[in-house]
Parts: sequence; structure tokens; C-alpha cells
Amino acid sequence: MEALREHLGLERVDLLAHSAGGDLAILYAARHPERVRSLTLVAGRARALGVDFTVEHRREAMELRKGEPWFEAGRAAFEAVLAGSASEADWEAVVPFFYGRWDAAALAHARGELAETNERAAELYASPEAFDPLAARRAVAGLDARVLVLAGELDGGPLPRVAVEIAAAFPAGTAVVQPGAGHFPWLDDPGWFVEAVAGFLDQAGGD
Repeated sequence: MEALREHLGLERVDLLAHSAGGDLAILYAARHPERVRSLTLVAGRARALGVDFTVEHRREAMELRKGEPWFEAGRAAFEAVLAGSASEADWEAVVPFFYGRWDAAALAHARGELAETNERAAELYASPEAFDPLAARRAVAGLDARVLVLAGELDGGPLPRVAVEIAAAFPAGTAVVQPGAGHFPWLDDPGWFVEAVAGFLDQAGGD
């Protein structure tokens, strides 16, 4: 693999992807393994490998937030979303579940996230025919790049144990769980997040 990379004159890159971007990063690594030095999946989805979160996973993670003042309203809103009867207020009520701390920083981030969402693109992004999990698993089984799958302790997509399953698909995959974090772990504890990711990248760069 190293000889092929040198023959093609390519620099190996460090890929970092968040959430649904994990699918794109995995597919890139599967198609161009000679170009990838490391892969970091932050709360990353892995539908490309046939792994995804479920409604049960979401409910399991939600139960961890029982002590929060917004929990009851959020749980009721989540059920309304599943039933297809959610109001705008219901959609807003479920947002705190995505954050380890529902504070001013999380609220500001959530407001910006909504403004940047393309609903039409989201509907088409993961069409059933978009992925071939068996082919992707075969491809990444030979990947020599280091892989970090970072999950938030309080996140339901993926749950920490699902992150372990994703990491196990790669020969050099490692899963880490950030304590007290949700789906956007860099907001919940920036220092912990930076240390974990930077330490991984330093190690991968030293190989």
C-alpha cells in the first residue's frame, strides 16, 4: 500500500467526519485506502457498513437524562415525532437530547444548526441504494489506517456500544467514549475532546 501511494505521488490524509459525514468518510476510505493515513469518526454514523442507530437506541439514551428539567417534555415530544404528529414546539423540545449540557452555548449551536439544515438533501442523502455494506466491509477490512470512533456517553446515535461495533470493523479501529457528552462533544468539554483527537492524530502521524 505504501509503495502504491508513493508510485501515485499521493500524500496520505487524516480524515475527520461528524455524524452523517461518517458515511462519506468511510466510503472514501473504502474506495481510496492508499490515500488515508487516519480516520476519525466523531459521533459518526456507519450506514455504509450496515450499522445504524435505532429508535430503541434513542430511547435508551434518553433515559439517561431523567434528571433534566426538560426531560418529560422532551420525551413526550419525541413520541410525537415518531407518530408523525409533531408540532414545531415538539421538534424544539427534543433538541436538548443531542447535547450533554443544555446551556447557552448548546442553544446557540442548535439555532445555527437549524439554519444550516437542508431538509431535501437530508431526505435523499441515505437512500437505500446508496450503500453496499458487504462491499464496504470487505474494503475496510484491509485498511491499514488507524481509526478512532469517538462517541458521547449520552448520545443515542451512536450509543457507545455501537461505536465499539463500528470500530471493530477496522483492523486498527479504536472506540473512545467522552464522559457527559452528547452528539456534539466538542461543545460539552472542549479540552477533553481536543486532547483525545489530537492525541490520536499525533499517534497516527508517528506510524
